[in-house]
Amino acid sequence: MAKQVAIELKNITKTFGKVVANKDVSLTAYRGEILSILGENGSGKTTLMNMISGIYFPDEGQILVDGKEAVIASPKDAFTYKIGMIHQHFKLVDVFTAAENIVLGIEDGKYNLKKSTEKIREICDKFGFDLDPEKKIYTMSVSEKQTVEIVKVLYRGADILILDEPTAVLTPQEIQKLFDVLRRMREAGKAIIIITHKLNEVMALSDRVAVLRKGEYIGSVNTCETSEQELTEMMVGKKISLNIERTEPKDPVDRLIVKDLECVDRTGVKLLSKVSFTLRGGEILGVAGIAGSGQRELLESIAGLQKVSSGEITYINPKTDNVENLRDKTPKQIRDLGVRLSFVPEDRLGMGLVANMDITDNMMLRSYRKGKSFFLERKAPKTLAEKIVHDLEVVTPSVSTPVRQLSGGNIQKVLVGREIAASPKVLMVAYPVRGLDINSSYTIYNLLNQQKAKGVAVIFVGEDLDVLTELCDRIMVIGSGRITGIVDGRTATKEELGILMTKTVDESEGSSNE
Repeated sequence: MAKQVAIELKNITKTFGKVVANKDVSLTAYRGEILSILGENGSGKTTLMNMISGIYFPDEGQILVDGKEAVIASPKDAFTYKIGMIHQHFKLVDVFTAAENIVLGIEDGKYNLKKSTEKIREICDKFGFDLDPEKKIYTMSVSEKQTVEIVKVLYRGADILILDEPTAVLTPQEIQKLFDVLRRMREAGKAIIIITHKLNEVMALSDRVAVLRKGEYIGSVNTCETSEQELTEMMVGKKISLNIERTEPKDPVDRLIVKDLECVDRTGVKLLSKVSFTLRGGEILGVAGIAGSGQRELLESIAGLQKVSSGEITYINPKTDNVENLRDKTPKQIRDLGVRLSFVPEDRLGMGLVANMDITDNMMLRSYRKGKSFFLERKAPKTLAEKIVHDLEVVTPSVSTPVRQLSGGNIQKVLVGREIAASPKVLMVAYPVRGLDINSSYTIYNLLNQQKAKGVAVIFVGEDLDVLTELCDRIMVIGSGRITGIVDGRTATKEELGILMTKTVDESEGSSNE
């Protein structure tokens, strides 16, 4: 039986100034199919999907839905063709309920909330969603918020669904639930397109894989007829190793000791509770946890950016062997000691980089205080910018290009590269490969291993449990602001980590902190 074409792209081209995001791309997605879109950062995946969903309009080419040409000039137009996109960063109103968010903006505000709630429950029952329509968004987990976004496009009648990095912040158990739902949607005849960088998930879920490279369509393969290695070579254009080489720590020495650390927010709610652990030079300590479990507050407390209500943060200076109390120091004093934080947030430009400044000027954000005159010295920052662009393969016309013109993944490379280039003694990296392609991700892993070999104490906050178990010497799990366990990275399993990530406060009492 021939497959029914849901959407077809013919010779799609999109440019932004001199940058060609997509060039002559032709691609087909079928009903009753899960299609994965793979490609390096800057390969044009998101731009292509944004044209299908009405955020961008192609400069050249055609989009056909069910064999008929479609003009999609806005997200509203996309919905008329039953196309819905679930973005990585959710677009929900926190103080509204799930049902209110789902019906928001449709039917000119004329709706019966009771009938809408009944329809939402029917959708949930049909596809196996676990969702309370009357629950407020601000009380929801990341997985529940994602469910609201998916149900929202289904409520609007979407038959073609596009999901951007849907598993980025989910636990293994939540990922499995999502996969089960997507398979049911496929069985119901939906066309599902997924943008992802996780090859193991591509192999487990998708029926077919389409690959883009430098804005051009390379080809598509049936998932059952390919391998992770072949897909990687299609993306990158050459063979690369998919192994993370984890070396044994050499003469690890205590570098950072955190004891009974606590933080509270303005309302008195504890963000961190009795957090204790030791970080050693020459090791990588992984941090796992459901998003919002206290990872950010922990790193910012150590870096002097988060007020600490009680507890100790002790740093043993490798240059002098002096014991320093970081709680008494400013963020600048902590950085000057060699304790560096590279946090890659959801909004990469909201923390650490200035969008309208070029790459060189963003290097100067860490060095301008060292100047000895009123005139800023640009030679060294420019050299550093050029080195980062070369070493991390940042796709940019030049180091004089404003950061806002780079793709999200390339912005991220600039941010991480700048902190690693500072020769830290303690390096804290949070989500350093979030949204990066496979080649760039392994470049970052190698850089972290190089820091480890130099005796640097590394804290790695990650989302991919496979990477945590391959890269890290020990893995510390945080749940609801508490440490629920610290395990050996060599022997830990994803299932074990998933259980620790969802432990309740009572269950975490008495967990090992070493």
